This record gives sequence, C-alpha cells and structure tokens, in this order.
Amino acid sequence: MNTEFELSTNPVISQMSSMDHDQILFCSDNATGLKAIIAIHDTTLGPALGGTRMWSYSNEIDALNDVLRLSRGMTYKNAISDLALGGGKAVIIGDSKTMKSEALFRRFGRFVDSLAGNYITAEDVGISPSDMVWVSKETNHVVGLPGKSGDPSPVTAFGTYMGMKACAKIRYGSDSLEGKKILVQGAGHVGEYLVAHLRKEGAHVLISDINENTVKRVSNTYGAIGVSLDSVYDQEMDIYAPCALGGTINDETLSKLKCGIVAGAANNQLGIEDIHGLALLNKGILYAPDFAINAGGVMNCFSEVKGLSNDWALVKSEKIYNTIHDIVSRSEKERTPSHIIAMKMAEEKINKGSKK
Repeated sequence: MNTEFELSTNPVISQMSSMDHDQILFCSDNATGLKAIIAIHDTTLGPALGGTRMWSYSNEIDALNDVLRLSRGMTYKNAISDLALGGGKAVIIGDSKTMKSEALFRRFGRFVDSLAGNYITAEDVGISPSDMVWVSKETNHVVGLPGKSGDPSPVTAFGTYMGMKACAKIRYGSDSLEGKKILVQGAGHVGEYLVAHLRKEGAHVLISDINENTVKRVSNTYGAIGVSLDSVYDQEMDIYAPCALGGTINDETLSKLKCGIVAGAANNQLGIEDIHGLALLNKGILYAPDFAINAGGVMNCFSEVKGLSNDWALVKSEKIYNTIHDIVSRSEKERTPSHIIAMKMAEEKINKGSKK
C-alpha cells in the first residue's frame, strides 16, 4: 500500500494543505448525536482560539469548508488585533433549536479537552453562554462563560460600529453616521446591538432576518424598518452591514448591490475572496475585511483568558476604528482589495512572532 500517495491525494489533507492548517479533529458520538469538526489553523502566536458554531449544514463537506475558512479567519483576526493567540474554530452539525443537550455539549467538551489547550473554544452562531457552561464541565479550555467575560456579542457589535465609522470617514469625509441609510442583515445578538448603536447616533436603519418575529421586535424596540429577505439587495443604501452567515457578497448580489460601504460583523462575507474582493474595489465600494472589523468578540474572549477587565476589551475594540482606517486607506491608495491588504498585515505580525 502506497500510504504516501493516498495521503497526497486525500481531498481533506489537500484542502488542509492549501489553506495551511495545522490540525483537524473530527468528532462523532452516537450516544449524544454529536457530529463536530474542530480545525486548528495556526498556533504561532499562541493557542488557537475561536468559537463553536452549531448549524444545520446541508452536508459534511459544507461543514468542513466552513470550519476551515472560519479557523483561518481567526488566525488573521487575532494577529491583526495584536492578540497572543492563534486561530481555530469548531462547528457542530445539527439544529440548534432541537438538538441541544447537556450530554452533547459535555461530550464535545471532552473532545476539546483532548487537544490539551491547543484550542480554546467559545460561543458562536447557534451557541449561548449557557451551552458553554456544559462544555466547561469537561474542559478548562473554554471562555465566554456567565460571570466572566460572558457573551462577546456586545463587544463584537461595538467594534463593528467603530469600523463602520472609520469607513464613513474615508468615503463620506466624516465618521458621523447620522442620517446615513444602513441595512443590517441579520438581527441576532450582534446585529441587534449594532442596530442600537446606529439608531442612537441617528442613522436610518433597515433590518432583515430569517426570523420575522425578530424583525418585528427589533424594529419596534429601536425604530428600525424591516425589509423582506428577497428585497435586501434592491435597497438603495449608504452602508450594507452583513451580520448573519457568510458568502452574501457574490456574483448575484454584486450585480444588485447599491451602497458605498460594506461593513458588517459576519464572517467570510466574500463568496470567493479573490474574485469578489476585487469586484467590490472595481465597483468603488469600500469593504471592511470581516476578520478585522468583527474582532471585538475575540478581544472580549482574550480578556477572559488573560484575566483582564471588560473595560479593557471595550477600549481595545474601540481601536478597530484605527485598524480599519489603515486597511481601507491603503486599499484605496494602492488599488488593492482591502482583504488582501489586511491579510498581508496579519501575516507580517505572524512572521514577526515566529522569529521571536
């Protein structure tokens, strides 16, 4: 048996290699129904930290693709934010509304613990701080717990808000969002906190979400206007803020999108990075790279890892304004897609860290 040949042609190994991942752990437990994937992208700057997402993926290949992209994004996010952390992520395949149980999360916790601190988990889409409590019964390598740093959503939203203001400064000459028409796609935890900041400043806010009850509640609470899912890209707007799942910047949406800025909290916003990042640049739309603008959440988690205060995380996330301003300014000056600029900046920090 030619083992070397088999490994070299294994699509999973090839995919890991193409994105430069260190490790993937596939997790399965029939007793609890757990099916999960933990991906560790890089640990040059420190242990890999990234949340766990629970989602009903169409198939396991989609789940693998998602966790690989998300974990790589965490490496860049932590590096560009000057955090002593590497990048990792986990996905649990399943319906977060019907499949959650203490047994499932405790079993997942044991898988996390088997990595001996190489990966630190936290909550992400479909996961709550209370779910992390069950995980913490089996491992110490978990953050975002109640009574500690807690839900990272408020800090994620605040950092996104600051990054949005930096983009407005470049595009419109002022970082004031008063009177700007902003569409927030996804009014979950992060999206709702972002809406609150925007409405407080006097922005004209549109919201869209797969949950109609969420749209009604958030609209009534903050004075936003709900729009249907199928009319999002028909809206004239100053800023488009994707705050749900990724891939919303693609061939279909780009042909319709009418805005000056894309700045939101979702991960992996570009359907195909090299194609759609360049397309935004060519259309004259400023793009705040997702892993740079939504880094407030991991700053919040880092504060728990290092025993720092919540105030430290808020002060740190305010500096996302400067990071995004630097990235987008360079992008405009060099006529290079902003995500490429941001990745180069992150890689420079990683390379510098590897030489210490």
